Amino acid sequence: MTTTAPHAAESTPSAPVAPVAVSAADVLEWTSLLIEGVVPLSDRALVDVLGALEQLKAAACAAQAQAAVDLDVMERDRQAFAGIPAQRRGLGVGSQVGLARRESPYRGRVLLGAAKVWATEMPHTFRALRHGRLSEYQAIQLVQETACLEREDRAEIDALLCADLASLDGLGTRRLVALVRQHAARLDPAAVVKRARKAESERCVTLRPAPDSMTYLTALLPVAQGVAAFAALCRAADLAAAVGDQRGDDAMVSPAAPRSRGQVMADTLVERLTGQVRADEVPVTINLVISDSALLGSGHEAGHLSGGGVIPAQVARELAAAGIATDAAWLRRLYADPGGNLVAMTSRSRFHPDGLAEFLRIRDQSICRTPYCGAPIRHIDHIARAGSGGETSAANGEGLCVQCNLVKEAPGWKREQVDVTRSSGRSEARHVVETHTPTGHRYVSGSPAAPLPAPHPESSCASDPEDAREAVGFASVVDISFRALVAEHELLVA
Repeated sequence: MTTTAPHAAESTPSAPVAPVAVSAADVLEWTSLLIEGVVPLSDRALVDVLGALEQLKAAACAAQAQAAVDLDVMERDRQAFAGIPAQRRGLGVGSQVGLARRESPYRGRVLLGAAKVWATEMPHTFRALRHGRLSEYQAIQLVQETACLEREDRAEIDALLCADLASLDGLGTRRLVALVRQHAARLDPAAVVKRARKAESERCVTLRPAPDSMTYLTALLPVAQGVAAFAALCRAADLAAAVGDQRGDDAMVSPAAPRSRGQVMADTLVERLTGQVRADEVPVTINLVISDSALLGSGHEAGHLSGGGVIPAQVARELAAAGIATDAAWLRRLYADPGGNLVAMTSRSRFHPDGLAEFLRIRDQSICRTPYCGAPIRHIDHIARAGSGGETSAANGEGLCVQCNLVKEAPGWKREQVDVTRSSGRSEARHVVETHTPTGHRYVSGSPAAPLPAPHPESSCASDPEDAREAVGFASVVDISFRALVAEHELLVA
């Protein structure tokens, strides 16, 4: 690999050079050079390589942005020729951008929107991105912070901040955003106030998984309300510290250890929202999917908590035990074929559309089946359209978010269920959907692997008779334990 100084490529040639068409094969060849090239070992050369690669990243992002803008123009022209109404043209382009960049469809729409603004309204920002003086994230921040302004005011801020590339050296993201806001408030204060009022209307509460079996409960609030809520939690923590915390954290190694300030604030939040006396006694309705061996035996396979992601087997057992202890646990058995595919589940009533929808949400683990999309499932839909003869079944059903369900109906899009056998030490068949885009590209999405069941006596293939007896005995214990829990809670098992 040949090293260059970070901004060596910015020298202006004496004569204009005609643009050179760059193909995917060219880019892959450069990528291969980066993968196989040898980096110099001197410290100065290594720093030069780091700077040059950062500049290359920004230039690549600019090239992706230009490609996305060109794709949007071509797709809109194609849809116009096909007679698509003007208000629906462009549907699905952002999803194509996301798939190609291995990003979610939402992220693809954000990237496409920013690229269109750079190309048409913020040429200096686009140029700075091409030359590596701005990162893609910083360039997107410039777009978002000027979204409330008229086109002329946005162009003025673009020129003020990015016309001189040298002025961007040493300018961090936080300082850059502060400068944009200062100029925006000066150029159009009414627009900034209007934006703040609009932001208040978008207040909401969201939930997303966090590492180590935790979760982020986030509230987007007007600043005054957010500060007041946080201050109330702080006062509760101060009061607990002043009077002495009588409630040690039972989850800690030392049961008598007092709760920390953060723990008191978190518990107070839960208690005030739910009305419970203690945060850890909140009754909840959750979908916890775990193998029988992990729940009732000593298995270690992780479970999946709807809305909470993957959790360790021991944590899942503690959740189930807490529910059983308070008579708040409902068990439903899921059936899997030898390949690990979920095929049915028990229910108090017969298998009906509502039950099928719940089954598909469990199979897809509540996450949209479109590749790279992490949005929650909102729609249960047919893979092969019902109007075209597609049956209402688990094999022909999938969970999608709202946007992906709309995009699949756009011209040129097609989804189909395919038979794929994946090898991971053993043959494992999974529910696989293939997405076809208008450009002819194909993307595959497989359903998450279901928890492995305990070995069944009849299917035990242990070569050693002693191992076979142990497997049969373990499976029998698991089955007996499950039936005992079912009998205790008066559940019907088909």
